[in-house]
Amino acid sequence: MIVDRRIGLFILMRESLLTLALLGAWDVFVVVMFQVFHQDWMEQPTLPVSLLGSAVALFLGVRNNVAYGRWWEARTLWGAITNNCRSFGRQAGSLLGGRPDLASAMAAYPYALRAALGRLDGSADVARLLPPEMQSAITGWNNQPNAILYQIGLAVNEEVARQRIDGAVHGQIDRILSDLANAQGGLERIRNTPLAIQFSLIPRLVANMFCVVLPLSMVQTLGWITPLGSSLVGLLFVALDKIGSDLQDPFDNSPHAMPMLTMARTIEIDLLQPVRIPAGGPIAAVHGVQS
Repeated sequence: MIVDRRIGLFILMRESLLTLALLGAWDVFVVVMFQVFHQDWMEQPTLPVSLLGSAVALFLGVRNNVAYGRWWEARTLWGAITNNCRSFGRQAGSLLGGRPDLASAMAAYPYALRAALGRLDGSADVARLLPPEMQSAITGWNNQPNAILYQIGLAVNEEVARQRIDGAVHGQIDRILSDLANAQGGLERIRNTPLAIQFSLIPRLVANMFCVVLPLSMVQTLGWITPLGSSLVGLLFVALDKIGSDLQDPFDNSPHAMPMLTMARTIEIDLLQPVRIPAGGPIAAVHGVQS
């Protein structure tokens, strides 16, 4: 996730540069053909293009709202993951009598979840934190985060039976594990349900078509400065399209995705410090981007 506004503007311009260069070259071509070779057919009325631009802007706005809704829902669910992991650590310490192994196992959970959502390899972090007996128990499971929650639940049951802890206390801890599973299900739903093609592909095609037609309606009025005016307006539409496409997949391996690694490290620190296990420091942003 981009945390430095200056870096964010630079990345947006860099990623849009090729499209803008192609559109700028087309603008220059239109001006030359109209001014030098007097190709009057290139002059198009302004009103239809203005109406088209309004429709494209409305379409892009709706798509961007949908994309941002997906991104923000994912961030909210990760917030629930963070809060419930902290609550589990507190309950394990105060009600189960410590159990550093459970705190460490729960610290491995967000790393496994990050790997599953982003289709990454998180085995190193999971192996570093997950107790060996749980590692062997989850071998072969397709859903590694769910397997970790299952093993933590079994360990909690054993500890409750061993200490003869009251069932109401056990219910509090089990509710936390259920809330984690529910939040994970919401994140998996977002990952497994991509944005409809009507929102992910058509806006880009329509925006690019509008930018191609735009200089034809400007060339008679602006003349040789048409590339400047057309590029400024085109930049707005290209940027709107780019923003929506960046936000529609919150788990993608890009600077615009959610900082899942940073959140996982934060959870690890919050869980391990109370049980006196070295946890290291938080992850700092690199060149304005939080991973």
